[in-house]
Amino acid sequence: MEQKQYMDIFRKMLAGGIIDKNDPDLPQLWKQVSQTIALSSALNTATDINQIRVQLGKIIGSYIDSSTIIFVPFHTNFGKHTTIGKNVFINHGCSFLDLGGITIEDDVLIGPKVSLITENHPTDPNNRKSLDLAKIVIKKNAWIGAGAIILPGVTVGENAIVAAGAVVTKNVPDNTIVGGIPAQFIKNII
Repeated sequence: MEQKQYMDIFRKMLAGGIIDKNDPDLPQLWKQVSQTIALSSALNTATDINQIRVQLGKIIGSYIDSSTIIFVPFHTNFGKHTTIGKNVFINHGCSFLDLGGITIEDDVLIGPKVSLITENHPTDPNNRKSLDLAKIVIKKNAWIGAGAIILPGVTVGENAIVAAGAVVTKNVPDNTIVGGIPAQFIKNII
């Protein structure tokens, strides 16, 4: 008898693609979301940088280096699929929807009210409540300007700059500046 390979919901999410609205493992996801909601109130009422790091570390499930600074409020719907490097700065009011995975490498600057969104939905109305997931990667020394929105599947290259208010729908090459809606190449910086 052929054995069926089992992949839990969290591995499916990180693999990207469609998570069917009827997936039998979805209750595991919603349980984790509920835990994240419960932990988020302690995060967003923290009164110093160290407390913020500790509380966000509980949400993402890993230690956040002391060189990294995060300001609250900070919002995430899941948290366990976010990785934050060293010497990162995340300003007020950011929102990370990380079901598909978010990697923030070292030395990244993220402006206020930035949204990193790894989640989408199929266009087919009959399947609209399913999830369509794709990872976001912010590479070393990138700078994401205030109010920018990074959409699923985007990699922002090393040293790249995303202008304030940009909506990024495709990969940003290393050492470039992009801006606008949708974001377009502006110039090389090196």
